[in-house]
Amino acid sequence: MLQATEAKTRNEEFVRHRGPVTCVAGVPGKRAAVSTAYDGAVAYCDLETKQIELLGYHDHLGNMVAVHPSGTKAATTSADYTIYIWDLENRCCERILQGHSDDVECFTFVDDHTGISASRDWRAIVWDLDTGAIRRVLDGHAKDVLSVVHHDGKVYTSGDDMTLRVWDLETGKLLQVWGPFENETDTCAIDAVHGRAVLGCDDGVVRVFDVATGETVAEIDAHASGIKKVATSPVTGDILSAAYDQKIRIWDSETFQLKGSLEHKQTTWERSFNWTPDGKQIVAGTFDGTVFVWDAETGKCLDEIGDAGEGNLCLNEISSSPGGQIAVVSDDGFVRLARLTTDDARWTAKVEPRSGRVLANAVTLDESSRMVVVGSHDQKLHIFQLGEDSLENEIEVALGEGPINCVRIAHHSGYEDNTFVACYGGAIVRVDRQGNVLDRQRLHGEVAIKALRVHPTQALGVSCGVDGSVISWDFEGNLVQRMIGHMGIVDDVDLDPTGSMVTSVSRDFTMKVFDLIDGKMTHSFSLGRRSPKAVCFYDPQTVIVTNYWGALLRFDLETEEMQIEPIAKNGISSIARCGDCVIVSSYDGAAYLVDAQDLSVKNVLRGMTQRLQPSALI
Repeated sequence: MLQATEAKTRNEEFVRHRGPVTCVAGVPGKRAAVSTAYDGAVAYCDLETKQIELLGYHDHLGNMVAVHPSGTKAATTSADYTIYIWDLENRCCERILQGHSDDVECFTFVDDHTGISASRDWRAIVWDLDTGAIRRVLDGHAKDVLSVVHHDGKVYTSGDDMTLRVWDLETGKLLQVWGPFENETDTCAIDAVHGRAVLGCDDGVVRVFDVATGETVAEIDAHASGIKKVATSPVTGDILSAAYDQKIRIWDSETFQLKGSLEHKQTTWERSFNWTPDGKQIVAGTFDGTVFVWDAETGKCLDEIGDAGEGNLCLNEISSSPGGQIAVVSDDGFVRLARLTTDDARWTAKVEPRSGRVLANAVTLDESSRMVVVGSHDQKLHIFQLGEDSLENEIEVALGEGPINCVRIAHHSGYEDNTFVACYGGAIVRVDRQGNVLDRQRLHGEVAIKALRVHPTQALGVSCGVDGSVISWDFEGNLVQRMIGHMGIVDDVDLDPTGSMVTSVSRDFTMKVFDLIDGKMTHSFSLGRRSPKAVCFYDPQTVIVTNYWGALLRFDLETEEMQIEPIAKNGISSIARCGDCVIVSSYDGAAYLVDAQDLSVKNVLRGMTQRLQPSALI
């Protein structure tokens, strides 16, 4: 047990990130690295002394770090649509690059004067680093651009349109396109040793191409789930692949055979991996806000940088009973119960799943069945019996369908207490309360399913996917209706309480409403240039949308009026009905009870303060 003074000190000092670490990049010539995370922070990690120093904050989530070959500068990209250029010698931000209109996902330094960024606005931009001006725009991808690298005067970009594209750096001309493949292509790298482009795909395959001839050199069946990061050794060209099957593997650059695997660490985030500049080690971030270091030769984990506590209480989803009992899941891997009403705000239970702490994105609390069901990043379902203020008799089910994004419980005749599970691998899985898998359906094909809901009275469900799809289906897995209209990833879907209408929110910055029976669109609202996250069809007239910028947007479908209110200090991850109110969860570590009519905050239950105040940094 921490003494009060020690706990207070740790709470006020930057001893680790207070959100999942999205990227770690080594500093050439030093035993150091730079990291960024979902708390918006950018940190300098001394791998010798194991100290972590806060450099500053983005206005929103941090996505990626690139370090200049000289080791004197770093660039960080963010969901605030900017790139920050950092002076590592003076530990300060020297320039902000502005020009993208959506999340900036990746960056690469070309030389002292030129950099290239990739964004969810479907573009890559070539920057003049001396002036901050845009030199040219690489415009041609049909969806979000997630990765960018350069080599020998050429730029390589990949993303959600399932292609790897090659551009001429000097002219901006599109030179070659590999694909489209059958799955998203989130990550690419260059093997400069052998002159190859390496592509990581959502079907678990690493594809390797000769950059001179364009020929396919190899296709490595590397993983059983989507690959979130590929990186190449600067010394040997060996390929690192990290995927949602929880495996981090190294492939020989000559034979393309498996050379080794990194020691498994349960809290590692797959997207965050990089080789150190000398090729001897591999670094990555965790959902706990720390940095791991592995020996590249043996795969042994050597160190963890940052205060290795129980992680960060960044809330990923919330579920509520009408009386204000709530269940939440978070980045730290615990399942929590709480009470949140106008006159009560308190945590009542904290449970670590039997198999250990793993990030969880999905939870549902169901008073009727007295169940709480949780879906985790390691592809497991956890079914608990709900006590008064306790979670008991856990049943664990390994589904093997990728990270679990959403769970909901049905009460229809013949399907009593069945849980429907939306999986990253593309399956909707139906499980009974004893943990028996009853059915697996792939109505969205192989694309990730972001969310689902079950109809209040009929044996029907609705779901949405990363390909822009919104569909309805019956409980036996038959497609009923497709609802056409979105042009980007659909993040969430909901049914109105009568079950006659469907609403959805998408990264095309719209909220849409459809008729459940015929699938026709009845309403479409612009959400501005702020990416939505979750949606609640509160009543047949009212839809409430949450976004990644901490705001709630309330839409009146009759008058078509919109009200917007800032609520949280980070993105609002989920929303649930609670009597006359809604309860929303935030990555800032708090749950908010909000009046559904005027969006006023009635009470707050806080589990963590995410951003340090300036006084705490002195």
